Amino acid sequence: MKLLAAVMLALLAGGWVVQNQRCGDKYKRLMTLAMEGIRLRAVMRPMLYIIDRYKLTARFPLFFFRLQRSIQKIYGQRHSVEMTLLYAGEMLCYSWLMLMLGCLLTLAAGGNTGLIIGGLLAILLPAAIIKDLHTKVDKRDQDITIELAELLNKIVLLVGAGETVQKAITRCARQKEAQRDHPLYKELIRMIDDLEGGYSFQQSFENFSKRCAVQEVSAFTTAVLLNLRRGGSDFAMALNDLSRGLWEKRKAITRTRGEQASSKLVFPMMVIFMIVIVLVGTPAFMMMNM
Repeated sequence: MKLLAAVMLALLAGGWVVQNQRCGDKYKRLMTLAMEGIRLRAVMRPMLYIIDRYKLTARFPLFFFRLQRSIQKIYGQRHSVEMTLLYAGEMLCYSWLMLMLGCLLTLAAGGNTGLIIGGLLAILLPAAIIKDLHTKVDKRDQDITIELAELLNKIVLLVGAGETVQKAITRCARQKEAQRDHPLYKELIRMIDDLEGGYSFQQSFENFSKRCAVQEVSAFTTAVLLNLRRGGSDFAMALNDLSRGLWEKRKAITRTRGEQASSKLVFPMMVIFMIVIVLVGTPAFMMMNM
């Protein structure tokens, strides 16, 4: 096993050196792209070369499409292709490092345990990274849905008081300008900037819906654009129906988050319970043995 580990270690290290020399300065601009969560830029260039050399994006189109879709939601559509490559390169880097670690453990301790651990980590760590990305996307979508219910409630009140839809949306967004980090208000403020930059209301509103990429926002956009010209009671009724549906959705999301929070407390409670049993039971067993 030590011989196999040594051969694998030499191949992994030598392969990285060769691929690094081949790619040269090809990915120099990509390495300077700002993206949160990327920690292995220093050793990533050979992995990017492997993705290009073996056309992994074409071989696994569904995987890269879903990955790019998630990255677009978190980081925006600009440079989403380059960010997808960076994210895939980061995952390959972690797999490469875990395989190297497994080889080193085998050389140090012998046996095949190190190779098994390294192989498992090389698979599980990238899977955990992807799951974390999808968790962030789900949280973002839920945050948008929760806040959209309150936003729509305000818009209904303002429209009922005689305000136009465009002015009502602008007023609500400007009032929340301090919460620019919130995904919904971030996209709303960008939509208002587009309006002030010369875009039509319909075009900027459709772009807002595409950037959010949430079903509830698409329903809100469709309801506004379809009933905007009609006005009157039909428009107010459509907004009220949509508002009721969003509040039910908000209740369901809040309930689900509460259940998830309570389930996360089960393991710490079990650990505390076991510690209490040990603290209480140890003196009793010691007295019985005496």
